[in-house]
Amino acid sequence: MYFPLRYEDIRAVAHNTKHFSSRRVAIRENLPGEPLLPPALPPLTSDPPAHRDERMVLTRSFTPEAALKLEPTTRSVCRDLLKRLAGKSECDVAVDYAHEIPTRVIAIMLGLPEHEGDRFRDWINDITRGFADPTTARRVRAEMTEFVTEHVASRRAAASDDLVSELLTARLNGQPLSDDHIVGTVRLLMIAGIDTTWSMVGTSLWHLATHDEDRKRLLAEPHLIPTAIEEFLRAYAPVIVGRVIDEETKVGGCPVKPGEMVMLAYGAANRDPAVFPDPDRVIIDRGENRHAAFGLGIHRCVGAHLARMELRVAVEEWLRAFPDFTLSPGSFVTWSSGVVRGPRQLPVTIRR
Repeated sequence: MYFPLRYEDIRAVAHNTKHFSSRRVAIRENLPGEPLLPPALPPLTSDPPAHRDERMVLTRSFTPEAALKLEPTTRSVCRDLLKRLAGKSECDVAVDYAHEIPTRVIAIMLGLPEHEGDRFRDWINDITRGFADPTTARRVRAEMTEFVTEHVASRRAAASDDLVSELLTARLNGQPLSDDHIVGTVRLLMIAGIDTTWSMVGTSLWHLATHDEDRKRLLAEPHLIPTAIEEFLRAYAPVIVGRVIDEETKVGGCPVKPGEMVMLAYGAANRDPAVFPDPDRVIIDRGENRHAAFGLGIHRCVGAHLARMELRVAVEEWLRAFPDFTLSPGSFVTWSSGVVRGPRQLPVTIRR
């Protein structure tokens, strides 16, 4: 694979759908006999001209207004989790808080009980391990597909006010979405909508646990939290995606060949000193901040508004409940592997 680092080179690849395809976005080895392409996750794995219409199917559910409508639910989820931690002097922010929030929110969006989020969390953790063990990844893919297929069938029999029911009534070129399309899209939302968000919630709180001056400033100036969230996204962008090279071209002057892949590390783009002054310093009141954490080009994250809301609410509610906290002495922070980076274990001491 090729690994561009400069913002402009990454941006050029992301915008160039003629030479670079999104039909495969994960960079990992295949098992012998395993298909080169996993099942599609539309619109993430779609290319033009199909991509635009497939993305439009989702946009109504992920507008700024739709995200704000879910804010009370998200805040309720956060407060319920924090009540469980009341009175404790130590906890694992990743396991006990960050990992729970998007799994519950996505479950509610899909019209499922909140406790189904526990199943989603197990799958996401297994998918992470699946980058080292493709057999695990294959098992999880089959389990998720079976689960979503059954849920889609139940909504066909009895529609409700949820995202799956919306997909069942959606039209693509005048025709209903196929079952494979719906299952792929729901799997995408469960994977991309959970792992990236819980990683950023955990990373944001890791930063505040290790930077007292920033934590104290946000307590004194809570109106800065949305700006700080943007800076955390810039500095700790969690996502790496791949592109398949379809035609010979160049990336930053380097010739690249068809059939090979390019890795788009948006976190590298966000640390480019040609674009961001003092890029390795986290500045929670940074002004202009056109980061690439949600991607660039036509595949920019459709759930960006929802993710921003969840991040903001998660940080606001945590600081309200536990304004003074730090990493637990002698503990270890465990980070994920694979294409999404975030803390999997984050032990903290709550100071009172």
